[in-house]
Amino acid sequence: MESLKIAFFTDSFLPAHDGVVSSILNFRRELAKRGHEVYIFAPATPQTRAMIKDQKNVILIRGMKFRKYPQYSFALLPFTSASRFDEISPDIVHSHTPIIMGTWALALAKMNKIPIVSTFHTLFTDKYVIQEYATKRAVDLIRRYSWKYARFYYNKCTLTMAPSGTIKELLDRKHINNTYVVPNGVDINRFNKKVDGSRIRRKLKKKRDEKIVLYVGRLSREKRIETLIKAAHYLREDNIRIVFAGSGPAANFYTRRAASHASDGNTTFTGFIDDKLLPGYYAAADAFCIPSTFETQGIVSLEAMASGKPVIGANSMALKEIIKNGKNGEKFKPNDSKDCARKIKKVINNIDSYNETVGTARNYSVETTTDELLKVYKKAINEVTV
Repeated sequence: MESLKIAFFTDSFLPAHDGVVSSILNFRRELAKRGHEVYIFAPATPQTRAMIKDQKNVILIRGMKFRKYPQYSFALLPFTSASRFDEISPDIVHSHTPIIMGTWALALAKMNKIPIVSTFHTLFTDKYVIQEYATKRAVDLIRRYSWKYARFYYNKCTLTMAPSGTIKELLDRKHINNTYVVPNGVDINRFNKKVDGSRIRRKLKKKRDEKIVLYVGRLSREKRIETLIKAAHYLREDNIRIVFAGSGPAANFYTRRAASHASDGNTTFTGFIDDKLLPGYYAAADAFCIPSTFETQGIVSLEAMASGKPVIGANSMALKEIIKNGKNGEKFKPNDSKDCARKIKKVINNIDSYNETVGTARNYSVETTTDELLKVYKKAINEVTV
């Protein structure tokens, strides 16, 4: 394929380190290696500007922080980026979020008669997500119209990408057209079995021979973290420590919940983890657990597998595609803490039998997923130019 100019638009960017940001940065790096030019249009705070000051092709729009999620911001004046967009004259627009920056991306693409593709990264229609971001008065209104808006937005795009087969099926049922499965890629060079996690492991362990089960991600209600906290209660006699690595608006809620369930003796809440340290945390763990029933893909589960760690996850949404019982992990009944605890014990007691973790992650390498991404770009360009 000839070299492309690609404009990424996103409402989620640094200093946040969620799945959307990982996807953007991984795809951008791989596309650049293949000779394509990628420009990122994103909201920014002073912290964002400090983090990317040495990077090229990032167009930042003044943003205002979310009160509950200070690492996120929303663009105040997205239209100020119009002149830069005209200078760049991209061949294709890729929207990573359907909100402020996403609507501006759609408008620019339509005005300039160029293709726009969009990735359905997040179930923003989920009631728990809406409750985290919206005021109480707005929750019911947003829940009523969120899928209607999703149909409107994504059907205006040339093509839409789903990060898993499960999400494609959901979008098809919701009458969102022209959808293709393009998973987000995992950096298997950064996350691998050779990373040394011994120092972090010594810091996390409280008892001799204690096993570490890691959770990485936001501490927010949609992640169903209470399932894992209750599972920790059932595991309190098994010399297993559950480590929650991350921060979020529900951090205080969950630390209190751990205490109320008498799980605080075998749980650790690390708070925010610098992204540079993340591979070491995976390396320090014996296994990984993700109780969420919300995942459109679950990139952290693939990062854990790339690090050689079996994954215990809820048998729900995209996780049921990735986790293969007895091979790279175990699935448990969604929201069932006792079953979660049983599956954690099963994995810990048979840790050497899960030998397909790295192989699974390789199927989702950023190199492999970029191949699929470029196929969709080509298809979208052909649809507009034909």
